[in-house]
Amino acid sequence: MIDYSPFWVTLEKSELDWYRLVTYHHISSSTLSRLKNGKDISMKTVNDLCRILKCSISDICVYVESDKDQAL
Repeated sequence: MIDYSPFWVTLEKSELDWYRLVTYHHISSSTLSRLKNGKDISMKTVNDLCRILKCSISDICVYVESDKDQAL
């Protein structure tokens, strides 16, 4: 499963907050809600967040093995 907890650490370290991401960078509040609740987001959104926060993908999300992963 993909864990988005690094995103919140990265956001906290930046000069940005939820309001600025929505208002100035046009990240939807539903996308931020999805991140907060550990739901999937698109790679385009991950790319946008990396550009906005000037960070790498690992600063947004990490893979964590889980029993909930779909069988291969």
